[in-house]
Amino acid sequence: MTLPIARLMRSSVLHIAFAFVAMGSWAAFANRAHPMPAPLQAGLIQGALSAGITLVLKRGIEALARRFAGLTALLAPPVIAGLVSASLLTVIHTIGGTPEIGRTIAVPLTVATSYAALYNFSLWWNRKV
Repeated sequence: MTLPIARLMRSSVLHIAFAFVAMGSWAAFANRAHPMPAPLQAGLIQGALSAGITLVLKRGIEALARRFAGLTALLAPPVIAGLVSASLLTVIHTIGGTPEIGRTIAVPLTVATSYAALYNFSLWWNRKV
């Protein structure tokens, strides 16, 4: 991979923009059966939430991983991150009036929690070895 492309792939701005577009688009699609502006509003809410979660998830996992030891260090950080993400997504979509909350948050929550689990596993494994 060339240096400019590698630098671009590490760009936080690119990751945040991708999260906004990808998960915002998913939310609009998940709410497509409802009249406008519900799909658009759900997409904007989810896009903003995904961008924010993307911004803080990596550092949050790193901070949580330092607080625990042993098997707890493997399990607790992604569980905590998943519960916090699920709570925020549910509450904010409820406040925003998103009609299909379950469908709207299913994909973003799965992606965020999977990332948290895999990233935390890599931290745990490297600390263990």
